[in-house]
Amino acid sequence: MASAESIQLSAGLGSSRAGCPTPAESPSVMNLAAAILGDGEDVRVQVAPSESETTMNVHPAEPQLLVSQKVRFHSQPALTIRGDGDGELPVLRAAVPRSDSTRDRRFNQFKTFSGRLERQLSSLRGVPPDIETAELKISDEEANGEAPTADRFFAALQGPELDTLRATEVAVLPENEKWPFLLRFPINAFGMCLGVSSQAMLWKTLASEPSTSFLRITLSVNHVLWWVSVVLMGLVSAIYLLKVVFYFEAVRREFHHPIRVNFFFAPWIACLFLVKGLPQSVWTIHHVVWFLLMAPIFLLDLKIYGQWLSGGERRLSKVANPSNHLAVVGNFVGALLGARMGLREGPIFFFAVGLVHYIVLFVTLYQRLPTNVQLPKELHPVFFLFVATPSVASMAWARLSGEFNFGARIAYFVALFLYMSLAVRVNMFRGFRFSLAWWAYTFPMTSAAIATALYASEVTNVATRSLAVGLSVIATVTVTGVLATTIYHAFVRRDLFPNDVSIAITQRKPNFSKMLEHLRTSGTDIKELVFSIPAKNSSDLDDSVSVSHASSALAISPRSMPHGGAGFN
Repeated sequence: MASAESIQLSAGLGSSRAGCPTPAESPSVMNLAAAILGDGEDVRVQVAPSESETTMNVHPAEPQLLVSQKVRFHSQPALTIRGDGDGELPVLRAAVPRSDSTRDRRFNQFKTFSGRLERQLSSLRGVPPDIETAELKISDEEANGEAPTADRFFAALQGPELDTLRATEVAVLPENEKWPFLLRFPINAFGMCLGVSSQAMLWKTLASEPSTSFLRITLSVNHVLWWVSVVLMGLVSAIYLLKVVFYFEAVRREFHHPIRVNFFFAPWIACLFLVKGLPQSVWTIHHVVWFLLMAPIFLLDLKIYGQWLSGGERRLSKVANPSNHLAVVGNFVGALLGARMGLREGPIFFFAVGLVHYIVLFVTLYQRLPTNVQLPKELHPVFFLFVATPSVASMAWARLSGEFNFGARIAYFVALFLYMSLAVRVNMFRGFRFSLAWWAYTFPMTSAAIATALYASEVTNVATRSLAVGLSVIATVTVTGVLATTIYHAFVRRDLFPNDVSIAITQRKPNFSKMLEHLRTSGTDIKELVFSIPAKNSSDLDDSVSVSHASSALAISPRSMPHGGAGFN
C-alpha cells in the first residue's frame, strides 16, 4: 500500500555469528542500511514491489537461518539497496509510489457529507486507512457533533471581532494553505447586500420626498439599483446556501460564534430593504410578505435577547460589540416597512422590543464592559453601526405616528450627533487594509441620509435640504467606492476572502503533545510559540519553561534515541 509496506527480512547466519541485527522500527534509511550490512559482510538486497507488500531477501554465501520480522513505517518509498562489503555506504535508489487516494480529508470535519460512511465501508472491504497527519488527527478527535462553547471562542480567539487565532492555539485546519472557497465565505458577506439595497431605498426617497423634489430625480435610478441589489442578494444567498449544504458544520460554528451570530440578521434585513426599495408603491404588497420576513427575525430575537437576559457565557456584558446593532436594527426596519404597508400592531410590537434592547446595548457599549482593549484599525468601520440604529428608529417612529414628531426627532438628532462625532475623527479611518468590514460604512451612512431627507420634508429650509443632499452624495460615493474596491480585491487580487480561522478552533484547548506534533509536521519553529506566550504570572512562566524544555527535547538527535528515533512516529 501507499501508506505502509510490509518488509520481510531473511538473513543468513554463519558459524561465527548468532544472528543478524534486527532493523529498528523506524523510517530511517540509514538505520535500515546499517542493520542489513551488519559487520560489512557481502550481502545483496533485492526489493520486490507488490501491491500488498515488499519482500526484501538477503542472500549470504552460506546456508541461512530464516529470521523474519514485520516492520511498518509510513510514507516511505520502495528501496533498492546494495552493499559492497567494504564498509562504504550503500547506493540507494528510491521510487516514490503514488497514493491510492488523492482526496484531501483534512476538511472532512466541516463537510456535511464527510465520507465517514465511505471510510467504514472501505474498512469492511479490507482497504487500510489513508495516511494521517497531525491536522487529520486533531480533526478526527474534534468531529464529535458538538460546536465550541462561547467561552472556548473567547479562549482560543482574540480581537474585538474574535477573528484572530491565539499563538498558543492549534487550528483544526491547515493555516499555511488556502481553504476551499465555501469555507472562506463568511456570513458577514451579506453586509454587501445591506449596502447596495439601502442605496435603492435612498434613491427612491430622493425621487419621492418633497424636500428633494428640486433635484428632479426619476425612479429610473431606483430601478437600476434595485435590480443590481436583487442580483447581488441572489448571488450571495446562493453561495451561502451551498455552504450550508456542503459545509454545514462551518455554518453551525458561525452561528455559535458570539460575534458572527449577529450577522444572521443581515439576510433578512436586506430582504426588508429590497421590499422597501421596490419601484412600485409598498402598500400594494401583500401583508403576508412582511410576516414571512419578520418571522426569522423574531426567532433570532428570542434566542439572542434570551441569552442577553439569562446571563451565562453569552451575557451581553461579555459579548457586547458594535456588530450587536444588527440584532437590534432589524426590529426598526421591520417596523418601518410594516407601517408603510398599512400594518399597526405588529410594527409597534417590534419597535418596542428593539427600543428596549437598543437602550441596554447602547449603555453597555458606551461603558465598554466587555473589554478595555482598543479596536484595531481594520475594525474601525463597525463604529458606524452606532449611526444606523437611531437613524432607522427615527424613520420607523415617523411612519408609525404619521409625522416627524418629537420622538422621531430625538432619535434622529442622536444619530446625527454620532455621525458627526465619528466623521471629525478622520485619522481614525485611515491607514488600514481593505476587508469586508468596510461595508459597515455604507448601510449607516445611507440610513442617515434617508432620515435627513424625511426630516427636511418636515422642517423645510436651505440648511436641511443642503444637509440631505450632502449626506446623500457622501453615502452614494462611499457605496460606489467600497463596491469598486470589493470587485478589485475579489477578481483581480483575489484576497477578499482569507482563511476564516475563527471557525477552525478546537473544542478543547489542545494538550501540549498535540501542539508539538502540529509544530513538527507544519515546520513551524517552536521558539515562536515560546516568545508568543506572555509571562504575566507564575503559571504563564511555567508554561514558557515547559515549552523551552520540550523544544530542547525536539533538538535531540535521532541517533541518540532508542530505535533510531522511533518515538517520534
